[in-house]
Amino acid sequence: MGYKVSAGDFEKVRRIPYRGRREVDIRHFYMEKGQGAPIILLHGNGEDSGYFQSQIEEFSRRYHVYAMDTRGHGKTPRGEKPFTIRQFAEDLLGFMDGHGIAKAHLLGFSDGGNIALVFAVKYPERVDKLILNGANLNAQGVKRSIQIPIELGYRIARMFSGKSDGAKRNMELLGLMVHEPNVSVEELSGIQARTLVIAGTRDMIKEKHTRLIALEIPDSELAILKGDHFIANKMAAAFNERVLKFLEEPESEGRGNA
Repeated sequence: MGYKVSAGDFEKVRRIPYRGRREVDIRHFYMEKGQGAPIILLHGNGEDSGYFQSQIEEFSRRYHVYAMDTRGHGKTPRGEKPFTIRQFAEDLLGFMDGHGIAKAHLLGFSDGGNIALVFAVKYPERVDKLILNGANLNAQGVKRSIQIPIELGYRIARMFSGKSDGAKRNMELLGLMVHEPNVSVEELSGIQARTLVIAGTRDMIKEKHTRLIALEIPDSELAILKGDHFIANKMAAAFNERVLKFLEEPESEGRGNA
């Protein structure tokens, strides 16, 4: 069972001991609400689970929602393991094992989408349905007007990373957007989950890149909604409607665009 999470009550968290044997060096801060099939929400770079406030409230009416802070984000500690998308995917596996979640819907935004993507490639049997919001295969998928300042910021932070904890943290965060996730197009064919690829009309991810991801995942559909990269937050009603429609579609329905 879940507990109520309201707009002013996001400090509450239920910590459940990990039941699995997988070695972990951190315990994730997470929020949980609702009953039913589990859905795990994965936030973007430099953010935390609070990004999904509107989704937690809406989805928990039909699903058991988990919104977790990624390693080194929000209230989840950095730990000692590598600060990479692939490590975050391993962390997700540990979280699921620890909470007795055999299989779940995954909804990932931006870097969270990249985590979900990597996870679905490596652990297809653990994913029910997959929602990729603003994900990318590599840095080339990001519009250059966005990517160039990220790369400059990364170089500056790297220069000062040995002198300042803040610079080191910025280097790690920006490094995710410079070097990750580097998923090949060929790997997408290994995703077994039915997938919704969703982005904004003015997204920071190139539309042709988003369309490529949707095209190469075998059982996928594409949705381009009016808005920018942050449609889940800024256009919550439209975003939630489209995601819930996808989640509730019977498995027999085929690929489509909307």
